[in-house]
This record gives sequence, C-alpha cells and structure tokens, in this order.
Amino acid sequence: MTAAFMDLVDVTIVNIAIPSIQRDEGASFSQIQWITAGYALAFAAGLITGGRLGDIYGRKRIFLIGVGGFTVASALCGLAANPEMLVASRILQGATAALMVPQVLAIVHATFPAHERGKVFGLFGAIVGLGAVSGPLLGALLTEWNLFGLEWRPIFLINLPVGVAALILGGRFISESKAPRALRLDLVGVVLVTTALLMLIYPLTHGRENDWPAWGFVSMAGSLAVFAALVAYERGKAARDGSPLVELSLFKVKSFAAGIAVQTVFGVVMGVFFLVWTLYMQVGLGWTPLRAGLTGVPFSVAVSVAAGISVQKLVPRFGRKVLQAGAATMAAGVLIYLWEAGRYGLDIAPWQMALPLIVMGVGMGLIVAPLTDAVLSEVPREHAGAASGLVNTVMQMGNALGLGLVSVVFFGVIDDRLAPGADPSGGLPAAYLDGFQQALGWVAGLMAVIFLVMFALPKRPAQHVEGASAAEPAGARDGAEPELVH
Repeated sequence: MTAAFMDLVDVTIVNIAIPSIQRDEGASFSQIQWITAGYALAFAAGLITGGRLGDIYGRKRIFLIGVGGFTVASALCGLAANPEMLVASRILQGATAALMVPQVLAIVHATFPAHERGKVFGLFGAIVGLGAVSGPLLGALLTEWNLFGLEWRPIFLINLPVGVAALILGGRFISESKAPRALRLDLVGVVLVTTALLMLIYPLTHGRENDWPAWGFVSMAGSLAVFAALVAYERGKAARDGSPLVELSLFKVKSFAAGIAVQTVFGVVMGVFFLVWTLYMQVGLGWTPLRAGLTGVPFSVAVSVAAGISVQKLVPRFGRKVLQAGAATMAAGVLIYLWEAGRYGLDIAPWQMALPLIVMGVGMGLIVAPLTDAVLSEVPREHAGAASGLVNTVMQMGNALGLGLVSVVFFGVIDDRLAPGADPSGGLPAAYLDGFQQALGWVAGLMAVIFLVMFALPKRPAQHVEGASAAEPAGARDGAEPELVH
C-alpha cells in the first residue's frame, strides 16, 4: 500500500509543479509535455511485462527491485541539472513503476485467503482515492513552501524516505510467491505489446500540439494490426509451451473480461475529469494551486470512506448492484457539478463545489475497490501477476484515450471560443468554463456506459479460485507445489 500510494501521488503531483519547472529550468513546451508523457508511456508499455516477470521470478523480488529503482529515479528527477536529464529520469521512473505496481495486486491476490481479500481491496480503494487528490494538494504545498530554496524539486525528493520505508517493510513482511509451475518470459510478446501500446498512446499524448498530423492516425490504426498479430502469436505460444505474455484464457472468465471493459472506460473518465478539473480551477477561475488542492479534500475523504464500506459491508450483501449504484451516484454528482457551474459561473466558491464532489467521491468509492476484486477474483493464482498487469494497463490506456478526448471536448471548445471572429465576451476564463461544462457532459455520458457494461459482471460476489477452478485447492493441479514460499 505504501508503494501504491507513492506511485499514485507521483502521477498527479507533477502537474501542479509544471509552471515552476518550466520557469526554473527554462524548459520548452515539448520538454514539459515529455516530463508527463515520458512517465506515462514507459509505465503503460511495461506493465504487462512487469506483471509476468513477477509471476516468473517472484513477486516480492520484482516488487523490491521496482521500489528500489523508482526511489533512485525519483532522486535523479529531484537532482536533474537540465530538462533533458529530468525527462530521462521520468522515463526511468515510469519503467521502474511498471515493475512495482503490478506486484501490488498480485501479492494481495496470492497472499490473502478469499475471505480476507475484500477488506484488503477496500483499503486499496481508499488508497486510490487518497492518492488521486492528495497528490495535487501535496504538490501545491511543496511548491509554494519552496523548502530550502529547492523550488519544485521536493515533489520528487519526498519519494526517497517513502521508498526506503517500502523497501524495509516489504523485505521484512511480504512473503515470496510465484507461479506454481515454471514459466518463461515471452520476449516476442514483450516486443509486440510494447510496440502496439506505444503506437496507440504516443499519438494520443502528442496529437494536439502537433495539430493532429496524419502519421498519428496511421500509427493508431497500425496499432490495431499489431494487437491482432499479438493475439495470434500469443494463442500459438500458449499451445506450444504454455508461457504466453498475455494469458488469453483469462478473457474466457466472464468477470475478468467484463471488469476489464469497465476499467477501460473508467480510465477514460479519470483521464478526462482530473485534468480538466485542475485546469478549470487554476486557469479558468484563477485559483492558486493550494486553493484548488484544498477544494478536492471532500472528494478524497468521500472516496476513502465509501471504498471501505462498499467492500466490507455492501458488496457481500448486494453484489453487482453496489457497483451500478456507484456509477449512477457518480453520474449524479457530475450532473450537479454541471448545474452549479452553469448557475454560478466564474463566481463559484469552493464550498459550493463540496456537494457534487462528495457525491462523485461516494460513487467512485463504491466502484473502485469492489471492481478490482471482481476483475481478479476468478483468476488462477499462477496468472495473478499477468492479470494485474492487464488491469493496470487498460486503466492507463483508458487514461491516454481520455487525455486524447480532452483535446477535442475541452481544448476544442476553448479554441472555438477564442478564435478570430468568435464572441469575445468573458475572454479566457469564460472559454475555460464552457470547456469544463462540455467535458462534464461527456463524463456523465461515459458513466452511463459504465452502468450498462456492469450488467455483464456477476450478480453476486465471485468465488475466489486458487487454481484453475474453485473446486481445486491451490497447487493441486498438475502436482504443483504450494505457491507461497516463506
């Protein structure tokens, strides 16, 4: 959980400090883009491979390597002498996060018995909610405090004590686990999945500032062909030696396939909302980073509380209806926010945002924790790492798709409002308000899609399997040894 929180905070903390980095380092617009996109690209491209490495070589071992690498990369970011070094360090940070993050869910899945996992995933959901909003708040505080005259650098250096603590605690308390039968790393699969993800995500990340060039669309279309080649190769690989990088048999598990679809669309929602919300408050309303960060506190608290209650109390009793209630509640919060933004305009106050943010936070909390449990509950333990990598990968892909959508539904509206000959009333703030309202409408629509897709999830909490089926104990199949190595 310490490592998961460190990663989640790091993803959000950087955006707040971008103006300070640009001013202090004299970074170009392209370099600023790469400070955020370099991390995301390396992270997304390496997640599936990182998950499979844990299955093969031991999840504790790969986790500790990832935490150590992430901590070193954070130090390099904080000590960066120029923008080029910062970009390179951020790419290294993303690559090591791809080793660390998939092991978090895989270790939970492999370590805890089925009846205890709900509580653990509830805690994980609370950590997700806390990290999502505390990152910007922490970034605002560290940037404004300018500790020891270091400007923006403490946002990276703060990872050092956290990373060291995670290494010590992980080394002492985590039990080693790996796939119960010998697996080999599928290098061709690594190349194919990395190429496909880069071809899809890179144009989405950089399309707008390059005015959506033709090569971007060609690359995204080509990624579909590479994904198709990956599926064909992995199917043959599974038949030959049973060690594919992407375990296609997982998609035959209804709860996993449906959960992956929900995770993807939910990633799009997160990609759209958090970026647009931050820009709306800081640029449109002209609020300081600290004021914007504090405004998000009710959302964070609501997510944390609802996540804990949903898994421990509600899902065992009401099953899938809890997740659907979460989607409906979050959509309701978005619609309240949309109404308030229209009613109060640029004069809206932080306290007026509290109601829609709390409603949205409750909805997100009801979804995020039980959804993770639903996706992984029927996955055989030997594939826990690969499945966890897939869950994180589709969430990152959804985020990238959401960021691409922001260019159309948010910046597109702003560009139209500020174009020559357009109505100049209100200027930039009014344009950002219009863009925010347009984006909220899309978010509400996507939540409706999530609500409908959730009908494909099991009605009741799934039976957690320890091997290929719920009837077999862990390690019973094929004479495999018990998986946990103490």
